[in-house]
Amino acid sequence: MFIDLSDVLSEQHKPIDVSVPLELDEMKIPGGPYFLKEKSPVHIKVEHVKGKEISVTGECSLIAVIPCDRCLEPVDVPLDIRFEKHAVTGKDQAEQTEETEESDYIDGYHLDVDKLLYNEILIGWPAKVLCKDDCKGICSTCGQNLNEGTCDCEDTSLDPRMSVIRDVFKNFKEV
Repeated sequence: MFIDLSDVLSEQHKPIDVSVPLELDEMKIPGGPYFLKEKSPVHIKVEHVKGKEISVTGECSLIAVIPCDRCLEPVDVPLDIRFEKHAVTGKDQAEQTEETEESDYIDGYHLDVDKLLYNEILIGWPAKVLCKDDCKGICSTCGQNLNEGTCDCEDTSLDPRMSVIRDVFKNFKEV
């Protein structure tokens, strides 16, 4: 979705205050595409600051379906996105200041809402997702979800260098 910034950058400097639908259906990041289950409209305000500098603020809430990091069950993760950006329109890098940011979401007189939101969602993306705090994960041998039940696999997770000590304990059970 593109928003035309010509009214904001014209002589009248009319601010824009709109709610637009988020057209992004999935997040394509390493680890696989992640489906965005529910999305609220994006409320965006664009105001003129000075010269070619604008202020872009907005908010959106959505639910992403992300697999649990231990058992791979899908988990609904709510994300509340709020942002405030100061950007300079135009390609002149000399006008960039410390307060303004690199604005790859502005192309000429158009604001790309999906690109802006993609970057903000990526910043707010959780580092670790668990279906519950005490998730047991999956068996490394057979793939059984250990939250749903146990498996009959032998626990061979010991270091092979410790096999001598394991044999000592097997031979002398009373130790």
